[in-house]
Amino acid sequence: MKRVLLVSFLIILFFSLTAVSNDKYDHVRLTMVKNDISGRGIKDRDVLAAFKKVPRHLFVDKHLWDSAYNDHPLPIVEGQTISQPYVVALMTELLHLKKTDKVLEIGTGSGYQAAILAEIVSEVYSMEIRGELAERSKKLLKELKYQNIQVKHDDGYFGWEEHAPFDAIIITAAANHIPPPLIKQLKNGGKLILPLGSTTYYQVLTLAVKEDGKVSLEQYGAVTFVPMTGKALK
Repeated sequence: MKRVLLVSFLIILFFSLTAVSNDKYDHVRLTMVKNDISGRGIKDRDVLAAFKKVPRHLFVDKHLWDSAYNDHPLPIVEGQTISQPYVVALMTELLHLKKTDKVLEIGTGSGYQAAILAEIVSEVYSMEIRGELAERSKKLLKELKYQNIQVKHDDGYFGWEEHAPFDAIIITAAANHIPPPLIKQLKNGGKLILPLGSTTYYQVLTLAVKEDGKVSLEQYGAVTFVPMTGKALK
């Protein structure tokens, strides 16, 4: 009888501690959205809802959990980073996404941007050139029950022609030019966003809009991203 009571107590204690932990990060996440996302001008309701829901702390190592909702990048494996929340929100909002959209992401990284997109659109195809990152993100996104995300280990420079055309494309690594295959795989009227410029110093957040085969560019300020590798560096 004592053993049964002890086991029951331990089970209750475990779930109580888990609930406290979840409550802690839920509160911090909502504060981040209020101060650093909505508070800095992001207005898209679907984007704000996604940021309120996606647990950013699960996309970084556990020792960084208490920093996960600060508005700055954090390191992940293979010398890469998870981007600043506000920049992720801005890039997402500028695409003006709809629930029926199909989106291609170049640079899965931690998987956080893919999760944000998956809360908003119907299909997300994400490409990651680093094998370890691709596998880790694929595993985490599966554990988080995202059924509308596909992750592929490959060079995103060439896109994912099998699933083209895309309503929107987001490149989450610095490039000194827009890869022509990605423009080709973008729907007419579609939007592509990336950090465009020097891969050594800083870039300008650039939105490309494709209309009747022509591409127009709009710029939204300086950013700093890790460089796109593979064909983009050749």
